[in-house]
Amino acid sequence: MTGREVFEYALLRVVPRIERGECFNAGVLVYSRARSFVAARTHLDEAKLRALDPGADVAGVRAALHAVESVCCGGAVAGQAAGDDAGRRFRWLIAPRSTVVQPGPVHTGLTADPEAEVDRLLGLLVR
Repeated sequence: MTGREVFEYALLRVVPRIERGECFNAGVLVYSRARSFVAARTHLDEAKLRALDPGADVAGVRAALHAVESVCCGGAVAGQAAGDDAGRRFRWLIAPRSTVVQPGPVHTGLTADPEAEVDRLLGLLVR
């Protein structure tokens, strides 16, 4: 394929104490319908996590972020979702939830390379 195509993305936010609502970005999800592509990249800033909640379960948060990455690639953690197409997995991952790792709102853009877009957005919006 040539040219740029529409893609969708959402940030993954860590909300260590739900009742306080404080959060920080820890990953990005990217979906391209035209390419049947979905991927996530994550980066957990442990210092930020401990600043917001000194007693936070760092290993648990890290595991939740890795689970999102696994669902994107259809890994074992994905369970029944592993057989779903990329769009269904993306929609399931961006569904609102009240957990420590939450998806943000969905945004759109244009890209010729969704894989490169995942890394670009991680660097721009998370790291």
